[in-house]
Amino acid sequence: MIVDDELDGLIARADLDGLVRLIDARCTTRDWDSLVRVRNRSRAALESGRQIWPAATLAEHRLALLADPEHAALVLDEDSGRFAIGPLTEVVAQNHTWSQLAPHLPVGPRRSFVAYERALRGDSITDDVFAALDIPIALCDWETEYSLPTYHDVGVEAPSPADTWTHEWSTVSTIASAEIVDDSWVSDAFRSLVEPWTSSSNGRAESIVVDGGPGAALGALGLSTAQLAPLTPVEALDWLVWCGSSGGAHGRRRGTASGRFSAWWMLAALGGLVDDWDELRDTGELSTLLGELLHGATWWRFHDGARPHAYEMSIVVEVLENDESATPLSVALLARDHPG
Repeated sequence: MIVDDELDGLIARADLDGLVRLIDARCTTRDWDSLVRVRNRSRAALESGRQIWPAATLAEHRLALLADPEHAALVLDEDSGRFAIGPLTEVVAQNHTWSQLAPHLPVGPRRSFVAYERALRGDSITDDVFAALDIPIALCDWETEYSLPTYHDVGVEAPSPADTWTHEWSTVSTIASAEIVDDSWVSDAFRSLVEPWTSSSNGRAESIVVDGGPGAALGALGLSTAQLAPLTPVEALDWLVWCGSSGGAHGRRRGTASGRFSAWWMLAALGGLVDDWDELRDTGELSTLLGELLHGATWWRFHDGARPHAYEMSIVVEVLENDESATPLSVALLARDHPG
């Protein structure tokens, strides 16, 4: 075939620009069989030392985003998407419904992740699908419609939900001395939430737990002055999920399904439920308790006068104690990453 002859020459020369043009042409004509061959041959060429993996990655991305369900599902094998800008399970879920994809998805974790992503987009997953993330696939009634990314031919747009929020800020008196609570579950959960920001990019992340109100938490975080603006529980949850989904400025995006799990784990850490996670999940109490914690806590966004960051999490939350006479427990979460 002429197409295969052209492909052979491009791969032999490691002509990446030519391969990109070929991929564009195959997408224009919707010749998905040929695009699968471009992907397969480009990936196989790595074994001979030809550095044309970007062509394989681009072909996988286009197939997941644009192809018919049968061809799109072909790139959901365990070896695909290694260098993609985001998980292909999230890419494929953008333009394909669960009923379209399900007949073509093999049993395994990626089928489960596609189910999670489609549930986030409003699909009802009626099939018996293994919940790989250890949380329900369907959204709970205490959750929100999460901020979802938009994938394009060569990229993704995933603006922070905070970008569109408008607040009335009020100054809070920070407290320089506060009783810090050593809570490794909270610090570990927060590090996990924004891990790509710090490990694969330029970001930093800090968390602090104190006996006291938000001013005590922000003072313990090292802020001499700060402003607060109230957040609704679902705004706070959406922001947590967005952070957990993101790869930060330079890391690889993890996807909304993974971000949702990280936010659930963060809530469990805030409520001291991590040790009992498995038992509460098995009894069906986990979701109820996390929903009560989310909506029973008081959430704020804080601002310390620093310049805006493209990737930021700045939340302080006061968690209700069972004993109403107890000193309130407040947690401050600060993470920042910037492309520069």
